Amino acid sequence: MKHSPKTSPRPQVALLIESSRAYGRGVLQGIARYVREHGPWSIFHQERRASDPPPAWLKGWRGAGVIARIEDSQLAAVIRRLGVPVVDVRGLLLDLGLPLVETDDAAVVRLAGEHLRERGFRQFAFCGFPGANYSDKRSRLFRHLLAEAGSECHVYVPPIRLKSTASFEQEEHGLMDEVDVARWIAALPKPIGLLACNDIRGQQVLNACRQIGVAVPDEVAVLGVDNDEVLCDLADPPLSSVIPNTGRIGYEAAALLDKLMAGQPAPSETLFIPPRGIATRRSTEVLAIEDRHIAAAVRFIREHACEGIGVPDLLAAIPLSRSVLERRFAVLVGRAPKAEILQVQLQRARELLVGTDFPLNVIAEKAGFKHSEYFSAIFKKKTGTTPGRYRAAAAVRH
Repeated sequence: MKHSPKTSPRPQVALLIESSRAYGRGVLQGIARYVREHGPWSIFHQERRASDPPPAWLKGWRGAGVIARIEDSQLAAVIRRLGVPVVDVRGLLLDLGLPLVETDDAAVVRLAGEHLRERGFRQFAFCGFPGANYSDKRSRLFRHLLAEAGSECHVYVPPIRLKSTASFEQEEHGLMDEVDVARWIAALPKPIGLLACNDIRGQQVLNACRQIGVAVPDEVAVLGVDNDEVLCDLADPPLSSVIPNTGRIGYEAAALLDKLMAGQPAPSETLFIPPRGIATRRSTEVLAIEDRHIAAAVRFIREHACEGIGVPDLLAAIPLSRSVLERRFAVLVGRAPKAEILQVQLQRARELLVGTDFPLNVIAEKAGFKHSEYFSAIFKKKTGTTPGRYRAAAAVRH
């Protein structure tokens, strides 16, 4: 008589992580990858926002473990009463004594500082949601980093501060301060590199700059954190952002919970996960240039290169002779105006090749090239590959 093999029951795991933002969705994707590789688990999860109360089903739930972004003491109390292993991926309530996996904010601000310095900025600012713990932490670390380098950081201080420690309440309140944010931006020295605490604040800063006529990125370059691609692409101009490694955070949190459910002791130290890098978009695509004529020339090129302009069009807009313009442009930008026009056109072509299904002749036209044959030839010369192969390679990566 054949006996069926014994199988261990699947552990039931609750995921209390918001799916309303890219950060939480990235963590969930990392958990899913771990479960595919090392599971199976029975997952209990529902759509939620960071501000949502504990789900009703959680109070009577009988599972094996929890991974949560614990936003308040109410959720913490409900989870504690479950009596199961828990891994926090938020780090708001540090007195809970729970194992924690979170973004390395020190690495975030280091990347941000390097990114802005590489663009020539020597003046810096930070705009956050004071009172939100992640924002205050990034503000403190950024100011400390700059102070060590001998630089000052101008920090936004709102007219009224909430007493609440809930990040979502600080954000909702802070988003009503756009007029005050605009006043603060107008008074900042320029050009200046500005780090926003997250992409939500970064988008608000861009809106405020547009309302008061401050040129981005020439006068104020704006860098967000979290790389919420939808939010960053909807911003005007598109927002550059630090990319947290949320997938690895989720994966490592799941691996840690697996060990805890197997009876292994909890680690005493927080596991900090460094960011993946920076997604550079138009909000920081600039060199900080104090020469107002050359800064205006760079801005004119960025705004009109894809209209098929040439150096004569630039000379009509900038009150300099051709020889003076080209000499000062080469010194401050590092290349000739004609080369800068071509670089902007090629960057636009790359974006269209990856982000659209347009045929090559349409992409050539939208990038400012009169003939698709010339576009294909110059694209291959400058990038080492044809437009078609570039598009195919990008499709494989994604």
